[in-house]
Amino acid sequence: MDQPRGATGSSPLSRRTLPEERPVAVLWGCKLGAGARSYVVEEDDDFLEHLVLLKTISLGPDARDELHVVAVDSKNTYGDHKPVPIASLRLSVLPTISLKGLEFVPPVTFVLQCGAGPVYLHGQHLILEDDARFEADEDVPSEDDAADEDDTSAARDGE
Repeated sequence: MDQPRGATGSSPLSRRTLPEERPVAVLWGCKLGAGARSYVVEEDDDFLEHLVLLKTISLGPDARDELHVVAVDSKNTYGDHKPVPIASLRLSVLPTISLKGLEFVPPVTFVLQCGAGPVYLHGQHLILEDDARFEADEDVPSEDDAADEDDTSAARDGE
């Protein structure tokens, strides 16, 4: 996952550590500020479904008491893909906001539209199994299913 110059953040687990049997939830976070006004969570080419769940947005302890506006641009937004404000924070009024159910499909860009920061975004990066793989498995009958069908056909022929 490429990051813009000056951006800090954690990256998800590498593909080789991903168990194939169940979804993986990785802690995720980034810092927006004077050095990096935006952070991009890239789309992976691993044919798995990825979701970014945003849980909290917090001002850092050294943030000035000014308005900080965080916006997002994602596949979830409609229209001409302009960043949509999702949080307005001020140290003396609202230094932290907890979010529920804010999911984004990568690629997603978080932007500090106003304020010097630092602003910390926290959440989870979910890596889900590809449903197409399961649908393909369901369409192919197993050997047991084929044997059951042969028994049923033979029983009908004998009647």
